[in-house]
Amino acid sequence: MRTAALASLMLCGACAHPPAHAADASPPPSPAFATVSAPTPLATTAVPTAPYIALPGGAGGVGFDDLGFARGLRRVLAPSAGTGQLALVDPDTLAVTLVGGFSKSSSRYSGGHDEGTTSADEGRGLLFATDRTAIELDVIAPRAAAIVARAKLAGSPDYVRWVGSADAVWVTEPDRDRIEIFSLPKEGPPAPVHAAEIAVPGGPESLVIDETRKRAFTHLWKGASVAIDLATHAIVASWPNGCAGSRGIALDAARGFLFAGCAEGKLSVLDVDHGGKLLGSVSSGAGVDVIAYDAKRSHVYLPGAKSATMAIVSIAPDGKPSVLATVPTAEGAHCVTADDRGWAWVCDPRGGKLLRFADPPAP
Repeated sequence: MRTAALASLMLCGACAHPPAHAADASPPPSPAFATVSAPTPLATTAVPTAPYIALPGGAGGVGFDDLGFARGLRRVLAPSAGTGQLALVDPDTLAVTLVGGFSKSSSRYSGGHDEGTTSADEGRGLLFATDRTAIELDVIAPRAAAIVARAKLAGSPDYVRWVGSADAVWVTEPDRDRIEIFSLPKEGPPAPVHAAEIAVPGGPESLVIDETRKRAFTHLWKGASVAIDLATHAIVASWPNGCAGSRGIALDAARGFLFAGCAEGKLSVLDVDHGGKLLGSVSSGAGVDVIAYDAKRSHVYLPGAKSATMAIVSIAPDGKPSVLATVPTAEGAHCVTADDRGWAWVCDPRGGKLLRFADPPAP
């Protein structure tokens, strides 16, 4: 609902930073990067409430899919499918570091995200990214802004996630109904080695790692979420999630809440500590895909590609969700991530931009 709550989101290009928690007052120093462009000024787009950052090489459109935030590096990770680049954005200075070496589209962007790099994650001081065209997993040294190792995948990749407790990288391959697992040597060149596969019939869609419970969570495409043991690789639970089409995933590890974004325009909340009990759901928008969660604010960000909106959803202590506000984004804006400063970053594939929304601390 676009009420007075919308104004409280402080969506303005003049805002240097959103209000921050006291714990955020002294952020850790950012690492040095090899090649950093000058900050891109915020400007006003056709969506007047949302400042944006235009990514280099994205003027003709970018096949965004997975967005992320690397907390160790303090960078927004924006795999820019079709451009041959992974963009790393400093949320404070808005400087952009470009990592090249990925497959590049030979034609103008016309929708979708099936070429080049589409997913990335952070682990052990490195970045891991997929390349759908080359069908490979790439390892990046962020200080050098360069790919330092590659490994062939058994199938077309979707999500990549780091599992720190096992020094492993998990890659979802939904066309094969599989998750492929790579181990990373503890010493020497960080060359990934194929270690195992997990069959996920009817999935896997999206992936989040829970190091507290030693579980991975993913969805089946139709109406269910599953839990996988990180050590044995066995599927240990499957729960109805209330989605006609399961899409995005996020986790509140401290409270044991698993969030499922539903393509039809809905968010479901499951309790992973009590048999996947459905704690509540709320509807907003249409064409929901990638979602994000800010644990400090207990807010889920729920963008809808078809509705060109993003709902800001508050999660109560008992897990009940409620929509605080709905803001306009852009047509096709289906992915989002949250940083550690109170910003939600939404992809604008046709514009080749990242839209940036400020979210103040919850009262």
